[in-house]
Amino acid sequence: MPLSYEEAVAQATGPGQMFELVPVTVNGATVKVFKSAPPNLREFYAFGRMHADKPFVIYEDERRTYAETMAAADAVAAALVEHFGIKKGDRVAVAMRNYPEWVIAFIAITSIGAISVSMNAWWTEDEMDYALEDSGATLLIADPERYERSVASAKRLGCRILVARADGPLPEAELWQDVVTPGKALPDVTIDPDDDATILYTSGTTGRPKGAVSTHRAIVNALMGYASRIGIEPLMREPDEITAPPENPGTILAVPLFHVTGCVPVMLGCLISGSKLVVMRKWDAEKALEMIERERITSFIGVPTQTIDMLQHPKFNDYDTSSLLQIGGGGAPPPPALMKQIDSDFKGGRPGFGYGMTETNSLGPGITGDDALAKPTSAGRIPACMEAEIRDPATFENLPVGERGEIWFKGPNLIRGYWNKPEATAETIVDGWLRTGDIGHLDEDGFIYVDDRLKDMVLRGGENIYCAEVEAAIYDHPAIHEAAVYGLPHERLGEEVAASIYLRDGESLTAEELQDFLRTKLAAFKVPTVIEIRTEPLPRNPAGKFLKRELRDSMAAASA
Repeated sequence: MPLSYEEAVAQATGPGQMFELVPVTVNGATVKVFKSAPPNLREFYAFGRMHADKPFVIYEDERRTYAETMAAADAVAAALVEHFGIKKGDRVAVAMRNYPEWVIAFIAITSIGAISVSMNAWWTEDEMDYALEDSGATLLIADPERYERSVASAKRLGCRILVARADGPLPEAELWQDVVTPGKALPDVTIDPDDDATILYTSGTTGRPKGAVSTHRAIVNALMGYASRIGIEPLMREPDEITAPPENPGTILAVPLFHVTGCVPVMLGCLISGSKLVVMRKWDAEKALEMIERERITSFIGVPTQTIDMLQHPKFNDYDTSSLLQIGGGGAPPPPALMKQIDSDFKGGRPGFGYGMTETNSLGPGITGDDALAKPTSAGRIPACMEAEIRDPATFENLPVGERGEIWFKGPNLIRGYWNKPEATAETIVDGWLRTGDIGHLDEDGFIYVDDRLKDMVLRGGENIYCAEVEAAIYDHPAIHEAAVYGLPHERLGEEVAASIYLRDGESLTAEELQDFLRTKLAAFKVPTVIEIRTEPLPRNPAGKFLKRELRDSMAAASA
């Protein structure tokens, strides 16, 4: 007989079960952790070694098995220790596109107790410079394009560079093929669960990105949290509704590895199931459809716009997508109608979306299948290892079911804080609870709904863009007197970045000139696509703050 969600969670996570949860104190807060979770990522990678000759990383015409990938990671780990002198706790930055070497480097870095610093591949030289200095990285692993953007900064900071996929020698750098010796064994190292493992940079609320620091325990428990959902779901189904897991699972890497979604649930998640990871160099809807047919992909995880791109592609029906069992992802709220379209247009696939953050290692409420069709505006139920509360943003008091307030999360998957930013950490993590900055409510069935945003942020196609960061770059232009950045609705991306500006007396500036200026300071996706140059000061409230909602509504009406 099917169990309720609460009954299924209690059974799957009870004593002696695969997903048994036990209380542990982490940073002064008691959280529920998976008792059987590996203590660190080095031990977690044993899952990958078990899959041996199964295909793992597929990139264009390159195919690597799990055994080949893990052997390559061992060799890189040996080079890091023996050639570069990397020690436990050292920061190693990775700046490259979605290449197999990104996966190999990440496994190697975290296997020796070093901290992997994920650099956004779209960053400019200035952004690269900031993150290298802020993290204190002693080594940068890059592709040739990212090398060009960071070589001057690395030289200034005394950071060595290892370049992958270079055709010939490069000044101030060493080449992957010259340094990595195949067949080398993984060096011995002891890694504690609460040792730092990763730094992922998130857009900053005060003009510069913040380095979100995750421990080994946090990442492993996030991965176990995803796996527990697969163990819990059959307990809520009739026997004839339960389908066997796919024999040869596969997923497309359609999002960047430097994002938490690409790194944790997609890339690292493959190691549990033995799934093959088919890497896309850049997003192309028809290429994705072709990959799904050729590789018999079973799961597609991306931002909603990517699913929409596939469904709306004129050649969608020319490709066989029947292997897909789940289509979804996260990074932005999916349009409610998308749930129904996924269910009807993909022959065997069901919708599945989640609401996670860099600060939660992407784990958070999730909704799939019939629940997604019945409650298409909901983010879903909280995972077994997490807790959620809706609190008054001013008083921090817990609010009753149905009332809107700030969403707070607690769990072993949370970051421990922001690198070198104790004040930002204290503001975001309160008594072990993460303040999400999102406004939402719970319904009587325990489903979470995200209603609004407390943070001054634009969510563009899965990218979090903090308005303060863009405004800070705009103010660097000598012609600017006032600037306000905000989001405008966009049919495909969800939101696009817009700016209203007021110039200094006697200055002149066009929208195109400002965009050209900003492209030298910001990654392309952060540059406003809509710029309003006003002839009078921007509207403010009595406290002197810009009335962004008024500006947004005016711009939206003008473009309607």
